[in-house]
Amino acid sequence: MATLIRTLADHSDDVNYCAFSSSCLATCSLDKTIRVYSLNNFTELPYSPLKGHTYAVHCCCFSPSGQVLASCSTDGTTVVWDTRDGRMLAVLEQPSGSPVRVCRFSPESTYLVSGAADGSVVLWNMQSLKLYRSGNVKDGSLAACAFSPDGNFFVTGSSCGDLTVWDDKMRCLCNEKAHDLGVTCCDISSQPISDGEHGFRYFQMASCGQDNQIKLWLILFADSLGIELKYKCTFNGHSAPVLACAFSYDGQMLVSGSVDKCVIIHEPRTGNTLHTLSQHTRYVTTCAFAPCSPLLATGSMDKTVNIWQFDLKQPCAGNTVENESEVAVEDWSEDDVSGWLCAQDLADFVGLFKINNIDGKQLLNLTKESLTNELKIESLGLRNKVLQKIEELRMKMISASVPIPDEFLCPITRELMKDPVIAADGYSYEKEAMENWISNKRRSSPMTNLPLHSLMLTPNRTLKMAIGRWVETHQK
Repeated sequence: MATLIRTLADHSDDVNYCAFSSSCLATCSLDKTIRVYSLNNFTELPYSPLKGHTYAVHCCCFSPSGQVLASCSTDGTTVVWDTRDGRMLAVLEQPSGSPVRVCRFSPESTYLVSGAADGSVVLWNMQSLKLYRSGNVKDGSLAACAFSPDGNFFVTGSSCGDLTVWDDKMRCLCNEKAHDLGVTCCDISSQPISDGEHGFRYFQMASCGQDNQIKLWLILFADSLGIELKYKCTFNGHSAPVLACAFSYDGQMLVSGSVDKCVIIHEPRTGNTLHTLSQHTRYVTTCAFAPCSPLLATGSMDKTVNIWQFDLKQPCAGNTVENESEVAVEDWSEDDVSGWLCAQDLADFVGLFKINNIDGKQLLNLTKESLTNELKIESLGLRNKVLQKIEELRMKMISASVPIPDEFLCPITRELMKDPVIAADGYSYEKEAMENWISNKRRSSPMTNLPLHSLMLTPNRTLKMAIGRWVETHQK
């Protein structure tokens, strides 16, 4: 069951696109602005709306971490914004100056793709914010783009009806005629599907077009076989051109929006229609599922964005707490790991971990090297964040199985200390906790409540070594 829970009517012209991060919704419009809302209550963030484009904004997308937002416009630019404060980080000018119709981040935020009306495709390096590679489709305007969850390739769709598969060096790997009157949108599911007969894992892609159709494709990418793009089936629920399509995060639903003013939610596995939503009064131009909550956003030329909530249980909203307490981490399934990632605000890694079959045992064995070399997480900040969460999980396991000696626990936080320091009262505390205690203008001992004659904190190296030996012993 899909229930309309909110209608956002802040744009003064057609809504062209909407995109979710794990905590925000972004929308963009012909009115030249991008608006950003909190998912907590759908109020606009203080810096919204974002103003910087001089013409209509056609597309917007969040980086995997959600800390960066990109938007592209008729003005021939793709603008990169900081989602923490709305600051403009860069203005990336399409070399040809042509109107930019679509933009997409790669799964690890290494690259940003921008596609333009003249058929040019640019791959931007997100570290340097400089042009990395560029190319052109053989005919037509760029209208659609989607990255594979592993980042090995991306697909573009053009107004001449072609789907083109590119690798990260901008080499054309495959070209397929998909929609006679032009492709309008495409999306690749974050959840691969298996071919039991041959042992292959395929990516599932949907495309839609001016021919009123939504088509389902299977993409196989293998070094030995190259790229294989296989047509699977067609959904024919709409009576007019289909302008948007998107998979839910678990790949179990596919939504489409059309010139017929309807939103249809399909079940890709069976082809059945699950819901038909008809609240918009003009063309539906965009639709997007939230990554970790049962929400769907649909935008329209009626200047509104509708927010829908599903009663269906989403995998990222799974019973993470129950899993952690009732099932040993070593016995977690891939779905349990997905639920844990979402609970740790790491939802953008769900597809990557699924592709690499990361279950509980493999999760605990991940290292900086394996995150870099095997999972190809190039961002140091993201690697450190994942490693920190895994270390916290290991600590929870240890404390659940073997009581931690009381002297190893910080008196303030009651958690295992990582960087113990001795305060003037003679007691040892976790450094960060004690620094916070002092920074809040507390000048008394947390243990005795007597005044501290000094605010100096001395590293307790002996205790740190003892904690390290204890952790090492109980991790075996």
